[in-house]
Amino acid sequence: MKKIQKNDDVFSKISGLIEQARKKVALTINQEMVLLYWNIGKTIREEIIKSERAEYGKQIVHALSGELTLKYGRGYSEQSLWHMVKFYDVYSILSAVQREFKGLSWSHIKTIIYLDDNLKRQFYAILCQKEQWSTRTLPERINTMLYERTALSKLPEKTIENQLKELKEEDKMTPELVFRDRYVLKFLGLSDTYSEKDLEQAILNSLEKFILEFGKDFYFVARQKRLTIDNEDYYIDLLFYHRKLRCFIVIDLKVGKFKAEYKGQIELYLRYLEKYEMDEGENPPVGVILCTEKGKELIELLFLPDDNIKVAEYLTKLPSKELFAEKLHKAMLMAQVKLKEDKNAKIEI
Repeated sequence: MKKIQKNDDVFSKISGLIEQARKKVALTINQEMVLLYWNIGKTIREEIIKSERAEYGKQIVHALSGELTLKYGRGYSEQSLWHMVKFYDVYSILSAVQREFKGLSWSHIKTIIYLDDNLKRQFYAILCQKEQWSTRTLPERINTMLYERTALSKLPEKTIENQLKELKEEDKMTPELVFRDRYVLKFLGLSDTYSEKDLEQAILNSLEKFILEFGKDFYFVARQKRLTIDNEDYYIDLLFYHRKLRCFIVIDLKVGKFKAEYKGQIELYLRYLEKYEMDEGENPPVGVILCTEKGKELIELLFLPDDNIKVAEYLTKLPSKELFAEKLHKAMLMAQVKLKEDKNAKIEI
């Protein structure tokens, strides 16, 4: 019996040593991979993109991707190479990369680098490390606007920098990092004026006015228009009609980053309108997905049917993607200001 017990102890010790070694090896490999991707992004930016015309540079990157994929496998697709360039663009100092992303995977980093604010990037990178978020948890936290809901985000920029530095270097957690607006407001006995739904409604208020500013061709039809399909209700955020295009314009707002499933959702709305709301002589409806997180897929225009002539016509009649992006950003800032004002007014009462 003692002999068996002894063998169990030895097994546990050796097993522990193996697991420790595996973790160290995995960490080392991950660090080398991140360093490699940063260097690839730096090389492409400095050797190709800066020295060539933008369009020609894209062609070279496309060709380079094909050669690298042929020799080294799938990790070097054209999109992957552009992620690496973005990585270098956002963090052009190597020491900052090594300091900021120690222990994080490339999947974590790809998510963080597309955030539009440096302090926000620091916040999520540090919390990722401290709380060991998975690659699934990180985007969930971003989409629920965790940073914006912390008391920390309302402080002066220098204060935020100092608190994040203390958290990273000294593991010092301040109340501003712990508490969220919704919890503080509940403690005060007030309603949660910073909920995602309220934020969404405030942005829609601004967007509705913005679209109507485009003049007589846009006609407001409905907000939160209900569609009942198979006894289940769906709601279109904003519905307009464009006189010259002779079609409905569907605006779908998403608080967070663009996801693949949004495409299917808006296509359902468009097909429903095409089947039940279109009159003879009208064109198929147009869908616009607006996302509050910037990125390559910030604004997606989806058309039914897939007709190049109609697409070209729509793009000349509708506001440009860049203008939509600018107005969405302003609408979001205005919404946040309004919600803060409403909250302060309730506190004074």
